Amino acid sequence: MNKVPMTVVGADQLRKELDYLKFEKRPKIAEAIGEARELGDLKENAEYHAAREEQGLCEARVRDIEGKLSNVQIIDVTKMPNTGRIIFGTTVTILNIDTEVEVTYRIVGDDEANIKDNLLSVSSPIARGLIGKSVDDEVTIKTPGGLTEYEITAVQYI
Repeated sequence: MNKVPMTVVGADQLRKELDYLKFEKRPKIAEAIGEARELGDLKENAEYHAAREEQGLCEARVRDIEGKLSNVQIIDVTKMPNTGRIIFGTTVTILNIDTEVEVTYRIVGDDEANIKDNLLSVSSPIARGLIGKSVDDEVTIKTPGGLTEYEITAVQYI
């Protein structure tokens, strides 16, 4: 299986979610299944079927997280020399040349990405267009809205 790139923070978040699922959610689901069984006929017991479905979803998520964590490649840019190049984990500030709007993103793994928090997936078109570039470089990136030109104004290894 391929390595899953992840920041230190992303790996910690996945471990916390795994602990929650295993040690808090699983016991609650098991309890709900037990209570539903006590209600009688399982064929027509909506509570039982809902609890079993929730159990299936929980177990699938546990397997997914365990698989990712077993193949994780944690990348900590704070321990790398700052070459000024954009790599996985760096925080980059770009200026849209047409609109003069400046935005800062951190390039992270797919599981960590959240555009509302300016966490940009490494596999997104913008991140792919920025990887390997440096401050003052201009890049043209194909976005859903068409071609957009950006100037890289800052690269931080934080």
